[in-house]
Amino acid sequence: MNHDELANWSKRAADWARDYHAGLRDRPVRPDIAPGDFRKLIEAPVPEQPEPVEAIFDDFARLVPDATTHWQHPRFFGYFPANAAPVSMLAEQLANAMAGQAMLWQTAPAANEMEALVVDWLRDAVGLPGDFTGTIHDSATTATFSAVLTMRELALGHEGLRAGLSGQPRLRLYASSETHSSVDKAARLSGIGQDNLVKVSGRADDPLYSMDPGALDAAIRADLAADMTPAGVILATGGTSVGACDDLAACIAVAKAHGLPTHVDAAWAGSAMICEEFRPLWAGVEGADSIVFNPHKWLGAQFDCSVQFLRDPAPQIATMGLRPDYLKTQGANEVVNYNEWTLPLGRRFRALKLWFLLRAEGLSGLRARIRNHVAWANEAGDALAALPGVTIVTEPILSLFTFRLEDDAATADLLERINRDGRIYLTQTSRDGHFLIRVQVGQFDCTRDDVMMIASVVHELMGGRP
Repeated sequence: MNHDELANWSKRAADWARDYHAGLRDRPVRPDIAPGDFRKLIEAPVPEQPEPVEAIFDDFARLVPDATTHWQHPRFFGYFPANAAPVSMLAEQLANAMAGQAMLWQTAPAANEMEALVVDWLRDAVGLPGDFTGTIHDSATTATFSAVLTMRELALGHEGLRAGLSGQPRLRLYASSETHSSVDKAARLSGIGQDNLVKVSGRADDPLYSMDPGALDAAIRADLAADMTPAGVILATGGTSVGACDDLAACIAVAKAHGLPTHVDAAWAGSAMICEEFRPLWAGVEGADSIVFNPHKWLGAQFDCSVQFLRDPAPQIATMGLRPDYLKTQGANEVVNYNEWTLPLGRRFRALKLWFLLRAEGLSGLRARIRNHVAWANEAGDALAALPGVTIVTEPILSLFTFRLEDDAATADLLERINRDGRIYLTQTSRDGHFLIRVQVGQFDCTRDDVMMIASVVHELMGGRP
């Protein structure tokens, strides 16, 4: 394919994308296939000779959509969304066409300086103080890993990077039991170790399931008494399971009293902070050292796009940065090179889709969507609660809540039937030893009718009349 042919096929692809999105409501959200079924359809030796693009495109259109879970389906209510506003798709096409590698300022000046701008825009949009700066990662997992590595090196005086971890003090991290598994992964891969990630209990009867600040303080003091070295505290705003929100002000105060850095995982809920009325959920966040949220979840920036805000980037750059002679920019030793803020050297032009998105949608449009999703989730929860045999277990936090039937087996069976039915898609979690069905409203194109279908489908599959 040459560039003239690419122009034709790009138009074909855009037409296909328009029709695909227009027809999503007619498709099941999740395909009813077994592992290995799709591989059988495409099994073939590696192509020795070129094939016509027409044949390849036709095979894609015929085979791939029917074997795909449709994350852009307006009735996708599982996990968290991975939204893709149309204008974000357009920006990705342009970034892909330029195919730049934004590892250094000199390899992509526009990408570098646009990243600084859009991070500042988002900082202001969510109400953070002006002394925060930041960078764009692929996902919150990478941001959290970068923050934990920084905590490790601060605790070790940056000797871990030079001498390794052998013979070093035993480090400890602290997080609530509601934090995401990416925190566990960071503890493991940083060399701190799973056994040294202390899961701190929650406050009794707290509707937001916050970590208990008193229990955090006690855990730190106990480790100090045992000659272990506390390294940092990881907090959550909008935990993945039930939307838990730690009391950031109180927990950060405890961390500061012990001289510990803090990282806040607001990967999902951070987007909602563009609405001032939701900011009490992360009151005190301005005291954190590091914060991550994912515009690719609820704001509509096409995956992948995760923003980490840093009060002072110097400790993270000292941890993650490495600048051999061949990665220096001649005559600009103090230029910002964002690869030094994160793990990969290679970096995509992720800022472009945020620049397009924020200008095309405006904060007013994005706020309206988020407010609708929260309101509709509450309505859906009320409709489910009115069904015989259905219990709302965790009330909506923003647009996330859970429910169950009278026993776990029936609840699990209902979830399987819901997803095989295909009209909506829900996922599961657990709490207090019980299997729960989890509902999260946030898909970019969903309507109130789509959300209210949740209760209708549940009622019908429980034996009620359609």
